[in-house]
Amino acid sequence: MTSSVLTVGFDLDMTLIDSRPGIKACYQALSAETGVHIDSDLVITRLGPPLEDEMVNWFPAERIPDICARYREMYPTHAIAPTPAMRGAVAAVDAVHAAGGRAVVVTAKYEPNAKLHLKHLGIAVDAVIGDLWAEQKAVALREHGAGVYVGDHTGDVRGARAAGAVSVAVATGPCDEGTLRDAGADVVLTDLTEFPDWLAGHR
Repeated sequence: MTSSVLTVGFDLDMTLIDSRPGIKACYQALSAETGVHIDSDLVITRLGPPLEDEMVNWFPAERIPDICARYREMYPTHAIAPTPAMRGAVAAVDAVHAAGGRAVVVTAKYEPNAKLHLKHLGIAVDAVIGDLWAEQKAVALREHGAGVYVGDHTGDVRGARAAGAVSVAVATGPCDEGTLRDAGADVVLTDLTEFPDWLAGHR
């Protein structure tokens, strides 16, 4: 779908929300329940890729589907309340709406849990599409006519480029400014507090 309406896609983890405290708490609870050691401090340094990609570091392959299902089941209890919005997140989404545009979240996170985060934090977006990573995100971005995609990971840059969208990267996650630029980001911002001014100039 193409659209003449400004549509901006946003990643979730480490873009709109600082999911580290909640994810750490959920991994700690999973570790306690299963008796399997998980270095939750290490886990939260590499957020972005799908859950399954992380779980293979701690559990044998045959257990991954059940463990991921259990983690997602535990997640609302342990991860929603401790997770704050990133600095500038609400204002960034508000800037899109103020410009007459639509804001959509496209994330690798399990969609029901992504929606819980946004509801808890009062971040009002127009659509949430979960369970998509890197180039897969381009499917949702194209479907919603997104001309801009904002994310913190090189996978987000790849998704934007695959969709033909402007890649706006924020250096608030595991990838630094140089890494994001090398991956092909069109714009790199320190954080989302810089986004409203960028958007005003972009339009």
